[in-house]
Amino acid sequence: MMKAIMYHYVRPDSPEYPFFRHLHIDEFVKQLEYFGNEFGFLSQDEFARSLAIMEPQKGLILTFDDGLKDHFQYVLPELERRGLWGIFYITTSPYVTGKLIDVHSIHMLLGKFGGSVIAEVLQKLVADEYLSHSHIEEFRTLTYSRQKNSNDTVYVKRLLNYFIDYKFRQGIIDQLMLQFFPNETTLVEEFYMTRAELAGMSRKGMVLGSHTMNHPVLSKLSVSEQEEEIVSSYDLLEAIAGKQTLKTFCYPYGGFHTFTKATEEVLDRNDFAFSFNVESKDIEREELRSRRQALPRYDCNLFPYGSIRESSVEA
Repeated sequence: MMKAIMYHYVRPDSPEYPFFRHLHIDEFVKQLEYFGNEFGFLSQDEFARSLAIMEPQKGLILTFDDGLKDHFQYVLPELERRGLWGIFYITTSPYVTGKLIDVHSIHMLLGKFGGSVIAEVLQKLVADEYLSHSHIEEFRTLTYSRQKNSNDTVYVKRLLNYFIDYKFRQGIIDQLMLQFFPNETTLVEEFYMTRAELAGMSRKGMVLGSHTMNHPVLSKLSVSEQEEEIVSSYDLLEAIAGKQTLKTFCYPYGGFHTFTKATEEVLDRNDFAFSFNVESKDIEREELRSRRQALPRYDCNLFPYGSIRESSVEA
């Protein structure tokens, strides 16, 4: 049946970031070969037709989140070599602020220094009154359940991505970045695709979709804040790269706990053709007909050659 596959970091190993969690480019190439032999790939026209007639077709759709330099430098050449296309979901605030998205700051901190170092510093920075206790049990049980992380890494990710109140979160991350990465502007240039690279991706037949401005957990925001995140992101994306053939969105972090029915209504109201959730199942007729703003996607690590690696593993 019809499957969507989700990727994030696709890159070679780097001794500079010994704890960085990523799919090695060699494994990505093997996985593309496996997918081609096992399932085949849907063309953009075939996928658009499935949306139009509300009937899934057999084949794969490839999706890539966050607008990473990896996608231009390593992924695009492999897709072009095989005549494939992909949907690239872009978080757009770096093109306005010149700063890393908070979640990417966390990845870089953990990737370079490891969970134990960052957790030790974080414990000294965060007071109990900084925590947002709504949904805390749900987030504790549902987040990062498919990843292999050390206890310290899980602590850092859950605290900064879910538990801390957003009004304190930015300040805490800024303090961490100032201590560990004082030259953030240079880091941004190395981390994300440039405006010219985004436009180039679009010209080469790739689809660019919205992934919000700032990569928040949308269910923690008001409806108006959610709409601002989604619509402003897409408007900026089209200003950078031109009108897209498919108007699409995917949820930061993913999972039904990260958005609400109101979020789906915002997407419908703003004429998004479809949106991707994270849910390990095929795209079926029922979703195409009645819940296009929550189409399921598989993580690449659920298939052969999709295992995430890091150069050094913490206990």
